[in-house]
Amino acid sequence: MDSVLTSIKKLLGITEEYKQFDQDLIIHINSVLMGLTQIGVGPSEGMRIQDDSTTWNDLLSNISNLEAVKTYVYLKVKMVFDPPTSSSVMDAMNRSINEYEWRLNINADSQKE
Repeated sequence: MDSVLTSIKKLLGITEEYKQFDQDLIIHINSVLMGLTQIGVGPSEGMRIQDDSTTWNDLLSNISNLEAVKTYVYLKVKMVFDPPTSSSVMDAMNRSINEYEWRLNINADSQKE
């Protein structure tokens, strides 16, 4: 599960072979990656994917908490692409997103010092 697009698709319950939503997912993933750059995660010049060939290491080879980044990207994409219908599930996901964002920002700040 090294490919950014493939791993997000798997977490969303979409098979790797099903390409119908790839362009939509790429747009959403790139939006989340832009937000990560703004909070100091990843390269300062930004990062983006174009297809399923981009790996997490291509984007974030210097990040120690790579699994947290993967979870954060998945949760953010899920909220845009396939949001939960239950308000309590949505609230729980938003709380998780906020916590990951805060922790990733703190981690990014501590790595710069």
